[in-house]
Amino acid sequence: MDEQLPGRPTAHSRVTLSKIMTAVDVNLYGTVHGGVLMKFVDDVAGAAAARHSGGTAVTAAIDEIVFLEPVRVGDLVHAYAQVNWTGTSSMEVGVKVTGERWDAVGDPIRVATAYLVFVAVDVAGNPRPVPPVLPDDMDDRRRFKEALIRRDHRLARRAAIQKARAE
Repeated sequence: MDEQLPGRPTAHSRVTLSKIMTAVDVNLYGTVHGGVLMKFVDDVAGAAAARHSGGTAVTAAIDEIVFLEPVRVGDLVHAYAQVNWTGTSSMEVGVKVTGERWDAVGDPIRVATAYLVFVAVDVAGNPRPVPPVLPDDMDDRRRFKEALIRRDHRLARRAAIQKARAE
């Protein structure tokens, strides 16, 4: 019997992680390696997905990651994540990354944004149902609608590629 789980508000899934970037995080240009930021994004998104779904969730796709500003050694970086949309067992998690310059006074700057898809899994690794996300306000409703657009594009792209391969 398919019982729907009770919904959870967007706020329930919100997670923030912070980290000071060090010399081991840099690339040959002296800025933080994109892969370090990608792992940081995946970590915070995974925590939000697990919090919302109430258990293990695994990364299924990274829809988009955009690096807006370089991050340097000593910068304090904050990653903010929340579940934007839920399906039966999958969730889209949005992530915003900001940085505080160690050598400058001022407001944090946005350094990256990303959208990831997670699937909730049981102990055997099989997909399990997730509670619906209940957007808290107009901004969360906008994120929900935009997540549906990204999902539609992801599925259409996948179908078009499969069709092209079959020809």
